[in-house]
Amino acid sequence: MFAILVCIENFIRIPWQNGFAERPIGSIRRECVDHFIVLGEAHLRRILRAYARYYNDVRTHRSLDKDAPVSRPVERIGSINAHAILGGLHHHYVRV
Repeated sequence: MFAILVCIENFIRIPWQNGFAERPIGSIRRECVDHFIVLGEAHLRRILRAYARYYNDVRTHRSLDKDAPVSRPVERIGSINAHAILGGLHHHYVRV
């Protein structure tokens, strides 16, 4: 039995040729970086760190049936408070 190997060239710095990289880069660009004037590398790192925390802990994902990666119980009683994320660009709503 013989195996045929096919090598497909994928350019590293061109994200639209890699579907796995295209989705997160587009999300970061559309939902975060396009709304800020970045004042330097340290500022960009702070923005991206805050967005990564929001994306991985709070934001709902369609692939998870509109649940966040860090699942939390549904609370039905209490008042709703909004916590601003990234200076109010996004919000996290919680019941207290």
